[in-house]
Amino acid sequence: MGSESRHGSPTLLVAVLVFLAVESTAVASLGTPLLPTIEKVEHVSLSASQWGLTITLLVGAVVTPVIGRLGDGSLRRITTIGSVAVMLAGCLLSALPIGFVVFLLGRALQGVGFGLVPLATAIARDDLPVERRRKTIVLIGIMTAAGIGVGYPLVGLLAQYLGLYAPFWFAAALSAVALVGAVAVLPESPQRTARVHFGASVLLGFGLIGLLLALAEGPSWGWASATTLSSAAVSAVLLAAWVAVELRARHPLINLRLLKVRPVLAANVTAFLVAIGFYPLQVLVVRFVQTPERVGYGFGAPVLVAGLMLTPLSLASFTASKVAARVARRTSSELVVAASCIVLIASAILFLFERSSYWQIVLTMALIGVGVGCIYAINPLQITDGVPPEETGSAMSFYQNVRTVAYSIASVLSATVLTLYIPRGRLFPASAGYSAAAFVSSLVLIVALIASACFVAWPRWRRHAP
Repeated sequence: MGSESRHGSPTLLVAVLVFLAVESTAVASLGTPLLPTIEKVEHVSLSASQWGLTITLLVGAVVTPVIGRLGDGSLRRITTIGSVAVMLAGCLLSALPIGFVVFLLGRALQGVGFGLVPLATAIARDDLPVERRRKTIVLIGIMTAAGIGVGYPLVGLLAQYLGLYAPFWFAAALSAVALVGAVAVLPESPQRTARVHFGASVLLGFGLIGLLLALAEGPSWGWASATTLSSAAVSAVLLAAWVAVELRARHPLINLRLLKVRPVLAANVTAFLVAIGFYPLQVLVVRFVQTPERVGYGFGAPVLVAGLMLTPLSLASFTASKVAARVARRTSSELVVAASCIVLIASAILFLFERSSYWQIVLTMALIGVGVGCIYAINPLQITDGVPPEETGSAMSFYQNVRTVAYSIASVLSATVLTLYIPRGRLFPASAGYSAAAFVSSLVLIVALIASACFVAWPRWRRHAP
């Protein structure tokens, strides 16, 4: 391809791809700093308000594999443009003050944006000059981490002075810009046939819904109630059926056999555990700093300050990811991931024991940013180096799906733990609830460290294997 992409300027294409990645991630995580505001404006409970975040993640987990598979073939361009259009429609629905149900519907449609990350990665691999592919793929990975909190201060500012729905009008404007850019710049789709197994998507979707309902409603239903146990059992059966169908399918929605490739397995296992471990912490921070001081903890901060508390995560992740790529070239990707897990464990322990001042919260978020930025910069390279070009979209959608499923579980888990610590007749959880949630995060991140250490040692086991 020389120094040009297949169609037009490679620089312009890189700009659009990166914008799609950061904007879709930012829109999907838009609900995080607004959770307490959703409770107040929509007059819903803590657990109900959490669905303003969880439903976006759930939809993303279900549709991302479908979008990724379509992105491997001749429908890539129309799939990308269509995904941006659906995300725009979702932003417009959430911006309308006509009820919590419509608000949640809009948040659900915004989850389609998660599928833009694997699409952008596949386009970068197929349509950019060789010398620009690797850097662009790394940059897309970086921006999915930075995009988590890049717009939070602005979201807080808009919500504080213009109300809950103003940030979604702003997100709709950004989505409109992304739509124009996609239509104008994206190249034609590759001339490959991509077959989609929609039945597998249905099994995956209902399986995840059952799991999340059991986790979210367990405190109110009762953990040993027939409803909770039935939901969990049905979920397990559906997810097992999904795995069986995928393994037997001639054209699977997600090629699970790619997990036989060590870098792909390493990226997905560590990403899943890390996401469950770190994601609750940013939700906890948002709720903690906005809790009125009269409760006995918290700072009574406005939503603007809550958004600012998450900014160090984005800044630190962007900075750390630059270093991670260079270190990985000199050592190994798995070693960088393992070291990053140690940093994340430190952040969870810090929040567990020290959260009485703003600087401790800021440090916690910065440490999370360092760990997440390094891991999310390395994971896409592990995957793209381990799979053939025609499987890039599917493999990256699987990776994105793993992260999104983990975010969904983490979102529900954080709300569930806090709900368990709400005293009878009170609105806010006890401080011990935040400690319990941080402790759970620490345990999950320790498991992530153990897993990543195993992948560091794996080549040695293989060399000494009989």
